[in-house]
Amino acid sequence: MKNLIISLIVCGFAVFMGCNKDSESERFTMLTGPVWLTDSLLVDGVDASGPGMLLAKFKGEAKFNEDGTGTFGVYKGTWAFAHNETQIVIYSDSLLIPLVTLIKELTNTSLKITTSVPNMSNLSDTLDIRMTFKAK
Repeated sequence: MKNLIISLIVCGFAVFMGCNKDSESERFTMLTGPVWLTDSLLVDGVDASGPGMLLAKFKGEAKFNEDGTGTFGVYKGTWAFAHNETQIVIYSDSLLIPLVTLIKELTNTSLKITTSVPNMSNLSDTLDIRMTFKAK
């Protein structure tokens, strides 16, 4: 009887830890699994992915590696979740500031993120950015 109780406690603990780990890592797994290919790169609702445009260097593939490194178009750097995995922060020596994005959608096949950055032409204004990706 004593062994049965100990076995039940151990099994219950294992199930609890397994469920907790799965719920915490689901978004991590969805983000790090595929190579992402840009679908649209918009600034204030207008395509900004063309040569010389604000988001041109993000065009192409993005890969979020499990070790926190990654490539984001031509940029290389690191990434991290923030605010209970509702944000992705991208760090790169090539970016002036860390890019803090809000996750609007994250599935196995779709990633949509948004952010706002200062408008360097008019510092009292911001530019609204929306980047969408499809799993390759």
